[in-house]
Amino acid sequence: METLKTCEMVMKGHPDKLCDQIADAIMDEYYRHDQYAKTAIEVCASYKRILIMGEVTSIYQFDIESLVRKVICEIGYDRDELGFNGNTISIDIDLHEQSSDIALGVDQSSDDMKEWGAGDQGMMYGYATNETETYMPLPYVLTQKLAFSLEKAHEKLPYLRPDGKMQVTVLYSGKKPIKVTSIVLSTQHDEIDITKLRKEIKEYVIDPVIPKELINEDMMIQINPTGRFVIGGPVGDTGLTGRKIMVDTYGGIAHHGGGSFSGKDMTKVDRSAAYYARYVAKNVVAAKLCDECEIALSYAIGTSRPTMIQVNTFGTEKIPVETIQKIIEENFDFRPKHMIEELKLKEIPYFPLASYGHFGRNDQNLSYEKCDKVKQIQETLKRQQISL
Repeated sequence: METLKTCEMVMKGHPDKLCDQIADAIMDEYYRHDQYAKTAIEVCASYKRILIMGEVTSIYQFDIESLVRKVICEIGYDRDELGFNGNTISIDIDLHEQSSDIALGVDQSSDDMKEWGAGDQGMMYGYATNETETYMPLPYVLTQKLAFSLEKAHEKLPYLRPDGKMQVTVLYSGKKPIKVTSIVLSTQHDEIDITKLRKEIKEYVIDPVIPKELINEDMMIQINPTGRFVIGGPVGDTGLTGRKIMVDTYGGIAHHGGGSFSGKDMTKVDRSAAYYARYVAKNVVAAKLCDECEIALSYAIGTSRPTMIQVNTFGTEKIPVETIQKIIEENFDFRPKHMIEELKLKEIPYFPLASYGHFGRNDQNLSYEKCDKVKQIQETLKRQQISL
């Protein structure tokens, strides 16, 4: 059966991603000086104001406004002609301490006095597939590569502005990707001839990314379909943290629990458990227990053990799914304290991940992207005399 799968990616200057980056830059700064900091930071960006809001509990204090201005300017919004300038934009900061009621369950779990509790209830998912080297869906990988390619093209094409987005559709026959059927790429720009822009974007951005074996004569390429994209960023659209959760994860190909990442410290299982679930799924696929794996988790606030651990292999399992689940539960610990410590999640800089995705990144040496449990899984199979 033939199916189509589509994923999108957005640039650093996209208004929602601008907010995610600000939130994670603030969280990173707290974490650098206080490993016990609790943060739940939300950011909203309009054409004339940045609003920083949420909860922070920390012994460390710093000039948040200066950091926010630095982030905005480094993204590229550093001059008045863009309509949004990090040097002059109004910044409102409205942060207060985390609720003491929430802290009760986080600092000490209600089901195990020696453990930390989950910072909230909710569902989280982790996913991996062997169809690419990074164990990510092919359409997602291609959009991610297009984003990096467009970022690099800014060096050669000075008329490009910070905002932009891209989308790739791939045709599958069963589980096998056959060809790219559609590419849509929109990039913010100075006043320039649209024909020149389209020609150079195809040459410098798209052509180096799309594999030749996936190119076909019917492939549709649309570059700046409206013909003009001068107004962008928060001037063109209000930005808000957590509105690009599919961009952050698996492009909509896997499930998503709904919780976003940026601005949240690691006690929030929306973040830590999603990273750990990706780690588990990737190691399971790398150990060849299945070709595709999705790990579903759920937690109750204040308790350490998940209320659900569910495995879906989409019919690609090499051994019974029930056996895979038992192997996972034997080799992985889903309690918040153990997930955080095992993957050293408090030591990762998260600002770079707030743009271009949190998964499938080989440029950041991420602990949760490592396949370092494969040998342990294989030893478990051998000990239990299970053959693939």
